[in-house]
Amino acid sequence: MARAALTREEVLEAAAALVRRHGPDALTMRRLAADLGTAVTSIYWHVGNRESLLDSLVERTVAGLDTIRPRGATPAERLVSVARALRRALRERPHLVAMVHERGLTERMFLPAQRALVHEAHAAGLRGAHAARAVRAVQFQVVGFVLVERNRERAPAQSPAEEELWSGEDAESDAALARALAAPVDTERLFVDSVRALVDGLLAGAPGGTGDGAVGRGPYSL
Repeated sequence: MARAALTREEVLEAAAALVRRHGPDALTMRRLAADLGTAVTSIYWHVGNRESLLDSLVERTVAGLDTIRPRGATPAERLVSVARALRRALRERPHLVAMVHERGLTERMFLPAQRALVHEAHAAGLRGAHAARAVRAVQFQVVGFVLVERNRERAPAQSPAEEELWSGEDAESDAALARALAAPVDTERLFVDSVRALVDGLLAGAPGGTGDGAVGRGPYSL
């Protein structure tokens, strides 16, 4: 029996979930209707055809990144918090982000995060080209890190594996280094450490800048 009280938002949420799980090719009106327990005609009535639905999902994804809100007691901490939120958003919806990119809306998608970074860069005393470099450096760091993560996750099994490649000799007799490089990568900690080091350097030249390492107060303090 078809559902009587289906809303457009429910259709979009179900479609977004389907794309997140299986990619855009899995999104058909028939499959979406089955997931929602409704008739295909009801889907068309709420969102139009498949292309209109995809356009709505793209707009919804772009709007979703407008929810990034800085956190922390200092501009440095707040810059790092924006980077963490942006990484999390990109990782949670890779297929939807790819759809945004294919429709030429990537820059618009990043605009809310850029505005948040601009505000915190200004609060830290950065202006003009220096502030612009800081905004773009943080954005590129996030995007590049996410791309590396995705490539590692989708790569075939490696032989030899990373843990097999390191010995005391390969690590210049630094056994602790060899063990660390052979261990699984803690990507969250690595991301936070790298962004904090970047932010620390970017703010070092600002009036009252935190180039003394004040940014790196433990990996999960935000």
